[in-house]
Amino acid sequence: MPSSVWSGHLTFGLISMPVRLFSGARSSGISFNMLHRTDKSRLKQQYVCQAEGVVVDRNDIVKGYEFRKDEYIIMEPEEIKKIEPQTAKTMEILEFVKESEVDPVYFESSYYMMPEEAGRRPYALLTKALAESEYVAIAKITMHNREYTCFLRPSEGGLMLHTMYYQEEVRKVEGFGAPDVELKEAEVKVAHQLIAALADEWNPEKYKDSYQENLKKLIAAKLEGGEVAEVEKPKKLAPVVDLMAALKQSLAQMEGKKKPAAAAKSDGPAAAASGRSRRRS
Repeated sequence: MPSSVWSGHLTFGLISMPVRLFSGARSSGISFNMLHRTDKSRLKQQYVCQAEGVVVDRNDIVKGYEFRKDEYIIMEPEEIKKIEPQTAKTMEILEFVKESEVDPVYFESSYYMMPEEAGRRPYALLTKALAESEYVAIAKITMHNREYTCFLRPSEGGLMLHTMYYQEEVRKVEGFGAPDVELKEAEVKVAHQLIAALADEWNPEKYKDSYQENLKKLIAAKLEGGEVAEVEKPKKLAPVVDLMAALKQSLAQMEGKKKPAAAAKSDGPAAAASGRSRRRS
């Protein structure tokens, strides 16, 4: 089992349970080393003092906060540790909210929460209660030198924790939202049919990183002294002039590619869309 990234207690009213967090996901891919082109030697990163022009050893590096231009106060590690909030070791559930009310834009990182031996029973109780309700737990936790609001939800009989961005960290983009256009009922109907034609069950194993696969092929080819064929680039797309014609053409293409199982299931979404259209009219 991998090492935990946080250990402490989760509190729920007067109930306390010791738990550990394990990373739920991480990016993976081919990494490259930085080399000197002339002799292919590895390069290393160094910190250079701007005033003296000398390389500074890591033992002589301190953290500083710039309170005025080029003026700093030094922050020692023991000083920072003194001000750690209680959530550094105790994660308190603040409230329960409906899962459907939380926008996924707030989610940052995912973790598996697992109980220590002494916390197995209350952990199981909380997980079961959440699974049988529409609610998730909102708590606070301190990790990696900051305090997070976090989202706890039941998953496969256990609890998943997702750290969340704060409101001020979620960016707003001016002009984002529904465009000021009028859609025809027939266009909406064909769009529903196109969705139904592409509908399938969620299976994350189907999706692969084609760029990483191409990098592996390139590396293998270079090791063997060969080359790889250039990937075909997408054609330049022109703006859609006739939306209905493009929808119908897309639907015809999807119907031709549709698998038998998907075709059997697609009647449901299409029928539902048709029913909604009749109700609106």
